[in-house]
Amino acid sequence: MIRVTGTICIDAGDIEERFIRSSGPGGQNVNKVETAVQLRFDVRNSRFLTEGVRERLLRLAGKRVTGEGVLVIEASRFRTRERNRRDARDRLVQWLERAAEPVKPRRKTVPTAGSRERRLEGKQLRSETKRVRKPVSPSDD
Repeated sequence: MIRVTGTICIDAGDIEERFIRSSGPGGQNVNKVETAVQLRFDVRNSRFLTEGVRERLLRLAGKRVTGEGVLVIEASRFRTRERNRRDARDRLVQWLERAAEPVKPRRKTVPTAGSRERRLEGKQLRSETKRVRKPVSPSDD
């Protein structure tokens, strides 16, 4: 079990890890050794997540989630499998922590009188600038 928060724990069996070849420089070692990790976590079918956390995670992760609701994290920052594996799991925990934070409700605000006045003055200045740039017609002389 991987503990994320006080209420959220993930079973290690829900995480699928595949080792793949890293891209980028590295010579022959990159071409021979599969050190990068592709971690897959099924968000939609996880029984450890509440509905709110699940929806926030799907929204936060965006394009990292497949059509079936599987979160895919690739880690290839380090040269060893174990460090990349730990990095991928740490990133999964970070995603889950962010999704578990309660959404702060937006408090409605009203623009101040001064800010409204400044906005209108700015619009007037801009309008004047554009008016001056226009070509002068012969009848205006």
